[in-house]
Amino acid sequence: MQNHYTAVVKQEDGWWVGWIEEVPGVNCQEKTYEELKETLKVTLREALMFNRQDALAAAGSGYREEKIAI
Repeated sequence: MQNHYTAVVKQEDGWWVGWIEEVPGVNCQEKTYEELKETLKVTLREALMFNRQDALAAAGSGYREEKIAI
């Protein structure tokens, strides 16, 4: 399963800057557009992993996981 996210990117003062619309806190800046896209992917992947870990830690024991589609 592949998830899709929306990157908002722009060039500003010689840098490429970008954010992921759906995940607050995922933002990056790089000198090239290609570097920015790769850094956003890595940062998004890490943020999702940390969010999952936090959610499971907060749940403690006796939980179940449910897939939800919107």
